Amino acid sequence: MKFKSPDRNQVNPVKWGQRLLFFVGLLVLAPYAKAQPLNSKESRPNIIYILADDLGYGNLTCYNPSSRVSTPNLDKMAQEGTRFNRFYAGSTVCAPSRCALMTGLHTGHNYIRGNGEVDLREKDSTLAQYMKQAGYTTGMFGKWGLGKENTAGAPQLKGWDEFVGYLDHRHAHNYYTDHLWQVRRGNLSRLPLDTTVYTHDVILNNALSFIEANQKRPFFLYLPVTLVHAELTAPPSDLKPFLTADGKSRLAPETPYFQKPAPNLYKSQPLPHAAFAAMLNRLDSDVGRLLALLKKLNLDQNTLVIFTSDNGPHNEAGADPEFFDSNGPLRGIKRDLYEGGIRVPMIARWPGRIPANRVDNSVWANWDMLPTFCRLINVTSPAGIDGLSMLPLLLGKQPASKHPYLYWQLGEGIFKQAILKEDWKLIRLKAPGKPEVLELYNLKTDEAEKNNLATQNPAKLAELQRDLKSAVTPAEHPFFDYSSFER
Repeated sequence: MKFKSPDRNQVNPVKWGQRLLFFVGLLVLAPYAKAQPLNSKESRPNIIYILADDLGYGNLTCYNPSSRVSTPNLDKMAQEGTRFNRFYAGSTVCAPSRCALMTGLHTGHNYIRGNGEVDLREKDSTLAQYMKQAGYTTGMFGKWGLGKENTAGAPQLKGWDEFVGYLDHRHAHNYYTDHLWQVRRGNLSRLPLDTTVYTHDVILNNALSFIEANQKRPFFLYLPVTLVHAELTAPPSDLKPFLTADGKSRLAPETPYFQKPAPNLYKSQPLPHAAFAAMLNRLDSDVGRLLALLKKLNLDQNTLVIFTSDNGPHNEAGADPEFFDSNGPLRGIKRDLYEGGIRVPMIARWPGRIPANRVDNSVWANWDMLPTFCRLINVTSPAGIDGLSMLPLLLGKQPASKHPYLYWQLGEGIFKQAILKEDWKLIRLKAPGKPEVLELYNLKTDEAEKNNLATQNPAKLAELQRDLKSAVTPAEHPFFDYSSFER
């Protein structure tokens, strides 16, 4: 059964010649000019980066028309901007993906290379700190996950002027809790909550208030919402469109999820399909609310909005990615290094600057965001990072340079590595004490990664194996030391 969610809501020639010579001169000198922070607000666009949690490539109808839940607001955002078909998350799980976004380093080089409550260090600079360097007011609302209270990675020490949300990943599994965290005037403190309040409401309302409060100055808003991560739960008003009059799910058959013994963090959910659909529908409608607010405040033309996800779809707490076709035509889900675990939706909208109703198939990744935004606001990005400025790509042009390859790794029971070079992708799987497994795919002809070509293409396999080894440096945190997997 396919269920579509409701739609929410006269010229002087002498002067002209002088002007032409002037502009030609600017073009000649431009490559030699040193980048300077821009002064006018019109030259410094607001930037909003919306990061969904565990949202799959196939969960949006603009990517997957057969999706069971329609996403009209995100579809409209794609029509008004550019939809990128080959944008990649920093990792196949949450923490390292967010670390890649914030630091511009992929998982072969960054400090946080897997899930676990590991905090950024004092020397780890973040995207927010570079935005502040350019005079931007910075706000984050949602899940941080890169530094707890009294650590060097705490949000107020990593460039955030304002914050409301979760500090760590485990706490962020709960949509009803007695507290969140907040940063105000440079201080981090607990924000007490009534346990009947849906935390997504608190996060979204604070984000909208941040936009209103900072409409007269350039701002950077990072909105790492917790939807649609488990646990699967939604307020009755959000759930209602997906229930029949007698309270049954419109997305049958349902397999109830029952809470497992501790340390399981997810509450029971009798209607996981309906709950997931309600969460996805709410995510879509709230993107619509945000874009409507920008128009109301006349910020629309001067605000770059990007929507994406931190990794592929999950199957926890009753979530059913197969039922929802959450990875679309791709293989794999969260914790896989197949395309379904790391390729994510990415929509960019900036009226008058980013081409509208355009689809782009260029390959890039979330660790490109830091240098891209730095280039946009004329701040020098850090040396030695893996990210490249893709600003021309956002504006509908070809970037000055491209990645020689993209790299990912994850060690959870088995060490997984992947490298993507042009259309070729190598996946390496290694369990301790067992032979490695090598899988080689040509994504141009096999997007679903069904045909392992490792034995048929020994030269390409050897090339990517060399690249795989060169992409990694030893982990600086012992929790991510996977050297034992080599034995």
